[in-house]
This record gives sequence, C-alpha cells and structure tokens, in this order.
Amino acid sequence: MQSNPFTDPDRRCIWERLVTVDSEAFVRGDWTMIADDFDAENFEGIRCKNSANPDDWTIFFATLESYRDNWLRAAAEFRQKKFLHHTPLEAVLARTRLDVIEFNGERALAHKKFSGDVPLADGTVLTGSRQTIYRLHKKTGRWKIVGFLGFLPLV
Repeated sequence: MQSNPFTDPDRRCIWERLVTVDSEAFVRGDWTMIADDFDAENFEGIRCKNSANPDDWTIFFATLESYRDNWLRAAAEFRQKKFLHHTPLEAVLARTRLDVIEFNGERALAHKKFSGDVPLADGTVLTGSRQTIYRLHKKTGRWKIVGFLGFLPLV
C-alpha cells in the first residue's frame, strides 16, 4: 500500500481522497465512498482522448450523474479482471501516483498519473499510461472536485 507523501494538511487530504479512497471505492464499485468529494452543481469532466492537442478535447461529462454512471460501468468491468500477483486494489495502486498538487488560494490542481504493467491471470497485461488533472475548490473548509481533464497523455 502506498503511503501519503505529503505533510501539509491540504495536500495530505487531497492525496488521501484521490488515491486511497478513490482506489478503494473503484475496486468495490461503491460510489457512495466518493460522492461527497464532488461539487455536483459545478462539475464537468473533459476527455482529452490521449491527445496533447486541446482541439481534440471534449466536454464528455456535462453532469456529475453522467460521470458517476460511466465510473460505475468502468468499475464493474474492472472487477471482472483477475490479476496474476495482485489484488484488484494492489493493481490500481501499483499503477497510480499523485505527487504534484498545486494551490492558488482556495483552488487546487492535482496531477494523478497512471502507468506501469500489471499481469493478468489470462496472460494479458493491464498496461498503458495517462494522467488526469483534477480541479478542486475549497468550499466550507473541504476540498471538492469541480472537474478534471482526463485521458491526457503522460509526458
């Protein structure tokens, strides 16, 4: 299990929510674990289609509900995978890192990266690399995800 690399409270909190809790929720398919991490009224998700060219990007999730439904489908598909040497949670965490979180007042960007290979029991490999940049706002003392740029190429 990864340990939180940050010492300041805001970064520690954001890392905990975006790495530990999000990963556990995903492998369980339990949206309720993360539902309150989002600002539903202001949420949007941008799909970057693994392109560095912003002309290729689209507003893929105009509502939190559309993102939730997609997230639940992806979690269900992921739970069907059988890993050779990892539990599903270990597989997610082995490919995840979050070591850059920047702030400007009550706003934050968190750069979550996914890379590495994890062998599956059927002889194939869970592979690929990408990143998601989360946009967060601090509201009533709590960091909330207002959106993200997802499926960005990892450079």
